[in-house]
Amino acid sequence: MACVLETPLRMSVLSEVTASSRHYVDRLFDPDPQKVLQGVIDMKNAVIGNNKQKANLIVLGAVPRLLYLLQQETSSTELRTECAVVLGSLAMGTENNVKSLLDCHIIPALLQGLLSPELKFIEACLRCLRTIFTSPVTPEELLYTDATVIPHLMALLSRSRYTQEYICQIFSHCCKLRHWHSCGFKSSPQPLLCANGPDHQTILFNHGAVQNIAHLLSSTSYKPAVRPLRIRSIWVLRSPTVRMQALKCFSVLAFENPQVSMTLVNVLVDGELLPQIFVKMLQRDKPIEMQLTSAKCLTYMCRAGAIQTDDNCIVLKALPSLVRMCSKERLLEERVEGAETLAYLIETDVELQRIASITDHLIAMLSDYFKYPSSVSAITNIKRLDHDLKHAHELRQAAFKLYASLGANDEDIRKKIIETENMMDRIVNGLSESSIKVRLSAVRCLHSLSRSVQQLRTSFQDHAVWKPLMKVLQNAPDEVLVVASSTLCNLLLEFSPSKEPILESGAIELLCSLTQSENLALRVNGIWALMNMAFQAEQKIKADILQGLSTEQLFQLLSDSDVNVLMKTLGLLRNLLSTRPHIDQIMSTHGKQIMQAVTLILEGEHNIEVKEQTLCILANIADGTTAKELIMTNDDILQKIKYYMSHSNAKLQLAAMFCISNLIWNEEEGSQERQDKLRDIGIVDILHKLSQSSDPNLCDKAKTALQQYLA
Repeated sequence: MACVLETPLRMSVLSEVTASSRHYVDRLFDPDPQKVLQGVIDMKNAVIGNNKQKANLIVLGAVPRLLYLLQQETSSTELRTECAVVLGSLAMGTENNVKSLLDCHIIPALLQGLLSPELKFIEACLRCLRTIFTSPVTPEELLYTDATVIPHLMALLSRSRYTQEYICQIFSHCCKLRHWHSCGFKSSPQPLLCANGPDHQTILFNHGAVQNIAHLLSSTSYKPAVRPLRIRSIWVLRSPTVRMQALKCFSVLAFENPQVSMTLVNVLVDGELLPQIFVKMLQRDKPIEMQLTSAKCLTYMCRAGAIQTDDNCIVLKALPSLVRMCSKERLLEERVEGAETLAYLIETDVELQRIASITDHLIAMLSDYFKYPSSVSAITNIKRLDHDLKHAHELRQAAFKLYASLGANDEDIRKKIIETENMMDRIVNGLSESSIKVRLSAVRCLHSLSRSVQQLRTSFQDHAVWKPLMKVLQNAPDEVLVVASSTLCNLLLEFSPSKEPILESGAIELLCSLTQSENLALRVNGIWALMNMAFQAEQKIKADILQGLSTEQLFQLLSDSDVNVLMKTLGLLRNLLSTRPHIDQIMSTHGKQIMQAVTLILEGEHNIEVKEQTLCILANIADGTTAKELIMTNDDILQKIKYYMSHSNAKLQLAAMFCISNLIWNEEEGSQERQDKLRDIGIVDILHKLSQSSDPNLCDKAKTALQQYLA
């Protein structure tokens, strides 16, 4: 019986709850406008801080009625304003609330409300729009659907401190990049991704965002002058909140955008350049959020090429400020943002990496990121402690990311990182964490450290890092696979002790599957790792590679449109075709297809490097005992070698000369017949010409070849 009664009982409770809220909705339909206004005001008071009440009112259909009243020109300004306030309060509830509001087409209604001449109503609409657009469930594109919206928002910026604050917040949350940035540091401190068409930064920039927002950064209120990049002042105190939101706007506008960054660096606000204003905002007496965001602005302008990496505002101001944010005295989110921004700042610059590594004992300081919160925590606020426990993984992610940037180039820095307390154990543990972001950052860190020959031979072997790395490669999203496979390339280098156990763990099959990926970076890394694996390898390994790759896939890679894939595939072939027994064995089974591929590449529109690598493969084939006959019996190939001996590029001439030298070496059987045939097609005449070359390498190689004819 209990089971039978359960559903009616729940429905009864729900009915009571919604019934208690229904009178709020019913009052919205009262014919007396004054009673409707009072009903909206009472509803506003009822929903403040009460998510259950908000959900009830949405279920009961309050939103469509509120939007109707908001859009009616017959409604008083006070009523329309109160409706916007209630809708904003509903949006502050759960994400489901926001979805319900979006389903009712709230954004077009609020944007229409911005055309009103009444400032209070405009501010209420903007406040509600701000709340909706800052929700992760709201598509940013909704702001850009109507081309008239952005210029109108720019015009509203001057209306009041509230319009300035809300519009800057809207811009900050609705400015996303269309692309994911380069293959180096693929996780930035800013969210990315935007739909087709002009990216958000470009739209905002083209509508004068820089000029309209710049004057908001001063501590006094400014009025734009006629000249576009110079701002004159009218002395009125500026709200710190407005300054903060304007600063955030510039950080998202400048990120990876040279056009915006080069403009910002030349903007004058009341006689001061923007970078100087950003530097002032880094001072320790300023709010931490302001210091961090100013450092981000300078960082993004630097990475976009607008500020030199050796500029004092970077070396003496932004970098030390970001290091300071990594201190354990700072809040968790400040430490995370500081470390991630610093990682991005120094990622590509060796000197900045060196400076950062010796600033405030940063390398040792980051080890505290893995001990947080400690058993003896200074956090007395239980709510804060609970929050930090849930987000402690973000600290580990940020630490790995910064370690990766610090160790990107300098061997001494890598050594210091690895010697940090339990560092390798932490990386190994990070590779198996549940958080995908931590795993990705741990792999990045490992990849950075794997560039060290010494560490590959010692620490990497001692901790068997290849085992968790191979596990990561078995089942991971592409962004993790790209970095993990790059790391594997380094672990498969000839001098790495990890190479043999990796081979035994079934890496060939895994890498061959990567070469078939639609992801370009994975195809490159797969073939690159196989190339490293084949270097000075045993015959069995080479045979396994060829079997796993298949002839069809190998030649599909040789016809890949990407030059990096083609070069690495040629490198693999070159490594496979090394040592005579291996050359003869491979050419006996795959000779026809390989010679066909070589012919196509030498005839195709490829760059010098590709053709040089192809000629080097021919030189290796020519070094085989029986394989060289595949060249000697192919008149087309011989004519191509002859052609490249007389090419204008010395690299191609030299590579072709290696082919000839291997074919005519007189200590080998059949050399006389090969020499005679090559003489008949004019090779000796070319050798005589090359022996007079001004290029010493060509000259020496030609003379050595001619001696084979005289011996």
